[in-house]
Amino acid sequence: MPRVKGGYTTRRRRKAVLKMAKGYYGSKHTIYRTAHEQVMRSLRYAFRDRKARKREFRKLWITRINAACQLNGIKYNQFINGLANADVVINRKMLAEMAVNDAEGFAKLVEVAKNAKPKAKVEEKVVVLTTESKEVKAAKAAEAQKAEKKPAKKAAAKKAEAPAEEAPKAEKKTAAKKTTAAKTTTAKKTTTKKTAAKKDAE
Repeated sequence: MPRVKGGYTTRRRRKAVLKMAKGYYGSKHTIYRTAHEQVMRSLRYAFRDRKARKREFRKLWITRINAACQLNGIKYNQFINGLANADVVINRKMLAEMAVNDAEGFAKLVEVAKNAKPKAKVEEKVVVLTTESKEVKAAKAAEAQKAEKKPAKKAAAKKAEAPAEEAPKAEKKTAAKKTTAAKTTTAKKTTTKKTAAKKDAE
């Protein structure tokens, strides 16, 4: 097989990496291997810090708002809570902008927050809704009806069986009584015969 050289694609890929490494210190912007290492690391940092930048700016806005609140004689948490009670919806970016560039407007917002009445607490009721299909509900209802019918059927069957069982028992009892009565009569007759024989012998 002939030897295939990947010159075009390889050169294009390496040029793209070196273009991203433009301006890096030393060999990091000239040699492909070191440039590739640095570009991969830089991309990881960029991904991480795009997320961190949001947090950093929020911290900055809060510090600016807090400084302006202290100048107007109110705490930051009281100011934010007062705006929420007064139904004033302004994000912290705009509040920080007002704190820096519009001190009068910020002072008016502080007055609104101070005069706002606290909202009544609403008890939250947690309702758990179970979504069951119609088929499942119908099957459960049918099972419940069957369970109710089974005890009634069992009771009726027991009542029907009870007289049939009691009849042979009663017959057995009467037969036993007759046999015991016959035994007692035979025993009496034998005793009377024995006593009569004794008297005759005397």
